[in-house]
Amino acid sequence: MKLRVLFLCTHNACRSQMAEALLRLRYGGTFEAFSAGSQPSEVNPNAITVMEELGVDITTQSSEHLQTYLDQPFDAVVTTCDNAKTSCPVFPGARRVIHHSFADPSTATGSEAKILESFREVRDAMDQWIVATFEPRTFGTH
Repeated sequence: MKLRVLFLCTHNACRSQMAEALLRLRYGGTFEAFSAGSQPSEVNPNAITVMEELGVDITTQSSEHLQTYLDQPFDAVVTTCDNAKTSCPVFPGARRVIHHSFADPSTATGSEAKILESFREVRDAMDQWIVATFEPRTFGTH
């Protein structure tokens, strides 16, 4: 049975969407990944673009409200922004709560190239963190 992980951020548009896809990409055989937000909107097109660069299609993912998952069990609930950490309710079914704040790439300004670079930087930082944190042999030991 796969371990269940829920990633949360405010709008469930960028960070939590990319984290969900990255966990599935790196450790999909071990983990089942989900994402949600306290104020869901829609998946950011730039997040879709930078994930496609890794060969990952997130066009079928949708922005969901965290209420959808409140009564479900999770091995880990991860907040990916400070706002989500302070505004999200307690998940009674979570065996572990993890907070790691990542910059919000949707606030980047400048040219399209500069904005996409911000998304890539956040994606790559998340990828490294996910690989280190959710490595199946050591998950739960640190």
